[in-house]
Amino acid sequence: MTEELSTKFNPTEVEAGRYEKWLDSGVFKPSGDKKAHPYSIVIPPPNVTGKLHLGHAWDTTLQDIIIRQKRMQGFDTLWLPGMDHAGIATQAKVAARLAEDGILPQDLGREKFIDKVWEWKDEYATTIKQQWGKMGISVDYSRERFTLDEGLNKAVKKVFVELYKKGWIYQGEKIINWDPKAQTALSDIEVIHKDVEGAFYHVNYASADGSIVLEVATTRPETFFGDTAVAVNPADERYNKYIGKTVILPIINKEIPIIGDEHADMEKGTGVVKITPAHDPNDFLVGQRHDLPMPNVMNADGTMNELCGVEFAGLDRFEARKKVVAEFEKMGILVKVEPIHHEVGHSERTGVIVEPRLSKQWFVKMSGLAKNAIAHQRKEDGTDDAVTFYPPRFGDAYLQWMENVHDWVISRQLWWGHQIPAWYRGTEVYVGEEAPEGEGWKQEEDVLDTWFSSALWPFSTMGWPDENAEDFKRYYPTSTLVTGYDIIPFWVARMIFQGIEFTGESPFKRALIHGLIRDEQGRKMSKSLGNGIDPMDVVEKYGADALRWFLSNGSAPGQDVRFSYDKMDAAWNFINKIWNVSRYILMNAGEMSAEKVSSALKRVADKTAGNVTDRWILTRLNDTIERVTEQMDKFEFGVAGHILYNFIWNEFANWYLELTKEVMFGEDEAEKDVTRAVLLHVLDNVLRLLHPIMPFFTEEIFEKMPNTTGSIVVAEYPFVHPEFDDVKATDGVALLIELITAVRNIRAEVNTPLSKKVPMFIKSEYADFLEGVAPYIIRFANPSELTIAKELTAPEQSMSAVVTGAEIYLPLAGLINIDEEIERLTKELEKWQSEIDRVNKKLGNEKFVANAKVEVVQKEKDKLTDYQEKFESTQTRIDELKK
Repeated sequence: MTEELSTKFNPTEVEAGRYEKWLDSGVFKPSGDKKAHPYSIVIPPPNVTGKLHLGHAWDTTLQDIIIRQKRMQGFDTLWLPGMDHAGIATQAKVAARLAEDGILPQDLGREKFIDKVWEWKDEYATTIKQQWGKMGISVDYSRERFTLDEGLNKAVKKVFVELYKKGWIYQGEKIINWDPKAQTALSDIEVIHKDVEGAFYHVNYASADGSIVLEVATTRPETFFGDTAVAVNPADERYNKYIGKTVILPIINKEIPIIGDEHADMEKGTGVVKITPAHDPNDFLVGQRHDLPMPNVMNADGTMNELCGVEFAGLDRFEARKKVVAEFEKMGILVKVEPIHHEVGHSERTGVIVEPRLSKQWFVKMSGLAKNAIAHQRKEDGTDDAVTFYPPRFGDAYLQWMENVHDWVISRQLWWGHQIPAWYRGTEVYVGEEAPEGEGWKQEEDVLDTWFSSALWPFSTMGWPDENAEDFKRYYPTSTLVTGYDIIPFWVARMIFQGIEFTGESPFKRALIHGLIRDEQGRKMSKSLGNGIDPMDVVEKYGADALRWFLSNGSAPGQDVRFSYDKMDAAWNFINKIWNVSRYILMNAGEMSAEKVSSALKRVADKTAGNVTDRWILTRLNDTIERVTEQMDKFEFGVAGHILYNFIWNEFANWYLELTKEVMFGEDEAEKDVTRAVLLHVLDNVLRLLHPIMPFFTEEIFEKMPNTTGSIVVAEYPFVHPEFDDVKATDGVALLIELITAVRNIRAEVNTPLSKKVPMFIKSEYADFLEGVAPYIIRFANPSELTIAKELTAPEQSMSAVVTGAEIYLPLAGLINIDEEIERLTKELEKWQSEIDRVNKKLGNEKFVANAKVEVVQKEKDKLTDYQEKFESTQTRIDELKK
């Protein structure tokens, strides 16, 4: 007999050491079979800023499900792991740790500080890999990459240089988003807009002689030190007579011109706007049009600089705001303060309010890159290279972003990252993959935006720019990308346009976009709410398989998922149910070998052995395999899980397993062997279907089965066996189950326990079949006597039920109330009428009949016939009781 399973599923015991065994055996590496179709995924590299959260667990679970299934289906699979250096975030974390010891990055200098960041990276990379192991993700660690490794650095430099040569990377002074805490530039999509309380401060700007007084309104009075003009609309008859004259800038008594520009909206506010070119993107454009000075009045840390005068220099921008307003009030030029709510940009990385700031930075010119990417996606150039998004709406979101993209600011004022490959000597600028020859050159100190290197991830990790690299030739473009919808503009879009530009192809063929993990109340998990869940805590309590089952079944593609401990309990219970079913099967497996199982199944297919329930469950298994495979291919893991759950819990465990006891408790050993073979075959296929979702416990059971060998990781994925299909057996057992269920329901209604024997009469056109399965009816319905006939008269004072193809009567004299029974049957009649109306409405829909598949329409017609027969039988029974 095979090794017994423990009496209860214990995930800690099951998972202990299993991952290490997989790694040691090399089952996660590509098969190397050149005849097999390649299937590749690159992991969205997590940031080395800390531990992984539930969102990472969800993301990697979905990828692992895909790659495990494809591996079992015979694909030559590669799942490439790696991590992201995450410039701003990681540098901030390390700086914060050093600050605990009173050390500033500047105290260490660039090189020593970077050494500290590498120590941090090694620490958290180890933690992340341990978490990956706990989740069971089947990546090939021999190909692990990091966005700052030597190969990635080579790719980054080549891309930068090539784009620079084409004129698509340039250096320029523009208004950019500035993070005063991290003291670095940010791209537009690294700014989160939040609704905050603010105010419009109305201030009078007057001419030197007081003949002109213009009321301006601003939300940022502290920037007035940088005003270089006041603008009015040339068409505004109230003010256009003042164009060309001047007003005095308060406090600092500086004369500035009144200019005419359409930026001043006559319908908005007072129609007069102050122009601060270095601190507002719209004002910057006005300044360019009118050749205005562009003084920057703030330091990099958000304090005011010397241009603001001794009284204000060094003040924090918000402290300066209060002091400026107080001074305006003191001067009598503050007209009013109007409270408002408005959207203000905050740094996605540090959370502080972003400061628009004129700054010299490196940019990617996006017009050409975006145009090429859009053409590929829309197939306007005849290519078949579009990325298929799941769900499709995210493809529209991607295109919308690309169509409205701005030039991308890629320089960051950090130390941790890819240092920009540009060198300066006097007024000379050199850009190249290697340092220029000669003396006096100094490399650009800024580094590149983290997303610049991660945008190259799908091909740089495969060995590019060496286009002859084996992995690049074999596994690029990758097959599927799995990621959250929140980083479509950050990462997905950038990978696509960089992939197209440098490889001529989209970097992945499909993009599965999932949502976010939320708490039970639907709130986003965050530290401030204290509702975050550590996935390792969940694994410790429930096991990785239960967590993976919950995550894969939690929502449809693109939707958010709500974490719930009740659902985790249900996931664990489901696994425990399969565990107990497996334990029962293995305990009763006898001396079955793979050969004996195969031989018995062949005889069942030939109908020279086995019974109707064996043929029914094998047919149902075929249907389950077909439907689960179809849904998995569409990334509908929740639908696939629902199909699996219903088959395993209801059909296999609750019905077939119970039905087999009629044989297993009997004396016929040959018949028992056939039942054992079917049980083992179904369990084997169930484990294989479940394995991509729940790898640990399926491997544990698989290796204990007498008819399996090797690891389930590389076992063949289930496929349909047409020889097992038996429609007659399927219909017959469906009738048997419906009949037994109806009897149990009748007994429950009149509080007659199954242990109490009562007579049972069945009228059915399938009487011959039901006679053949009478032992099952007797075991599960417990009649004192059983009468089955094609025609019979309903006994008086009996409870009844109408099922597909049969009418059931239980004479329960003294236990039933005729009026109550008529009332119950009337409700049944209403139910069948409702079903008839529903199907008639569907079949009456010309669009449905014209567009639906023939078999779908026929299925609805069959339902209508069934419901009409049940309606008529129920009506007949009501009429009989009323006599």
